[in-house]
Amino acid sequence: MDGDLILIFGFIITIVTMALLTAHVIHRRVVRHDERKLELKAQIEQAKADQIGKGSTDYAKLEERVRVLERIATDGNHNLAAQIEQLRDLQEIEDLTSQRERAR
Repeated sequence: MDGDLILIFGFIITIVTMALLTAHVIHRRVVRHDERKLELKAQIEQAKADQIGKGSTDYAKLEERVRVLERIATDGNHNLAAQIEQLRDLQEIEDLTSQRERAR
């Protein structure tokens, strides 16, 4: 009878150990999954913040160009062609700068 009890007890201990190990592995995977979700959410928020910042700089550039164009359109000066060329040069410089920033 004692041998049977020891055998049953050993079987129960084995089953409980396997259940605990399985629960531990599942828990670790859930924790890693939650951490990864938080990392992705943080990356999404960072990307959104970068887009907002980039959008405001783009808006500022456009606003400045409109101001210059308004000044050119309302100015009675005869050097209109020179001012337009200056704007094109500024745009080329901005394009080169933005390409360098994207390359980084």
